[in-house]
Amino acid sequence: MKNFSNLTLSAKAVVIFKNILKDKCISSFLKLIECDGTNENEFISLYSDFVSALYEKSDDLCEYINLLLQNDENIYVKESAKGIASPFMQNAVENELDLFQKLSQLSCDDVKAICNTNIYLPQWKNGNLSIKDEYIKKISSIKTTGYGIYATHHMFLYKDEKIIPVKFPDPQRLSQMSGYELERQKVIDNTMALIQGKPCNNVLLYGDAGSGKSSTIKAIVNEYWQQGLRLIEIKKNQLYSLPDVIEQLADNPLKFIIFIDDLSFSTNDNDFGALKAILEGGVSGKTENIAIYATSNRRNLVKENFNDRNGDDIHLQDTIQEVMSLSARFGLKVTFSKPNKDLYLSIVENLSIQYNISMDKNELDLAAEAFAIRNGGRSPRTAKQFIEYLASKSE
Repeated sequence: MKNFSNLTLSAKAVVIFKNILKDKCISSFLKLIECDGTNENEFISLYSDFVSALYEKSDDLCEYINLLLQNDENIYVKESAKGIASPFMQNAVENELDLFQKLSQLSCDDVKAICNTNIYLPQWKNGNLSIKDEYIKKISSIKTTGYGIYATHHMFLYKDEKIIPVKFPDPQRLSQMSGYELERQKVIDNTMALIQGKPCNNVLLYGDAGSGKSSTIKAIVNEYWQQGLRLIEIKKNQLYSLPDVIEQLADNPLKFIIFIDDLSFSTNDNDFGALKAILEGGVSGKTENIAIYATSNRRNLVKENFNDRNGDDIHLQDTIQEVMSLSARFGLKVTFSKPNKDLYLSIVENLSIQYNISMDKNELDLAAEAFAIRNGGRSPRTAKQFIEYLASKSE
């Protein structure tokens, strides 16, 4: 009978990767190898619990342990991202990685030797990864790969006061977009400044509905997330939580776009003041890894009526300036206007190539114009809807 008491004792001394010990699969594995094998029923039960938990994720123990280590959000990875991990912490990490390497190489035969049984027991693989080398490589590229949930996802929502991953993000790519190249390039250039750690601006994309404002932001993140860019979408009614979100992200080595879609306010809106305070002075030194990107159909972001202009406020001009000041706090404002006929048809024709629509150009243009008239006018969104309609008919 084999005894793994040294390994299980060492596991109890783990400090840096303590969260991994709470993983269902790993905790089951440690219980299994701690078993003395004298009780066959207990051993078989523990064995099946472990393999069942492993099979839910992988059939390779080494690969699974390596993935857990790569994505673990711990004090060492946070300190390393800031360049201040102590030598004591470094030594602890190296010893714990050695332990997990040994655990990852325990084979089915090794574990079955704990107990003599004739019952069939399912098997698993042991890959030959060097867990320590893989982790060192991870730490060296942490500014682009990130850690925790930010290592495995690139788009997020703020929900129930938590940042949660978007499992199925919009797949829009820059290569799929046509028209508005000059407008889009301004946003790309600003984003590249953010990624490279250079001074950048908060961005307001405003203009007609369906002109590709939101798609531009999502496509940029899809294009550059491997360079360390992430997006977190916050709803207008969550703006009061912006300071908390920014505080959570301030020390993260990645770069973040906080995305606010379809933004507008009434003049007495409490959220107006919350966003205005955050935007004061643009992207500050404390939050140099964060920029706010918002889209709106209104350049000044505020819904006004004639009463706002002719009301009984003694300092009327000051009130108007207060209303107008919010959009001025976005250092970069990019206009996405409704396309003219030529631009609209150019977008239609480019999309028809992407969707493999075979149709005479004149016939395509006439049908696209008719579709736009029936569906609220020309826009990139209308062009895409038209092409998708043709594609559905051809299937």
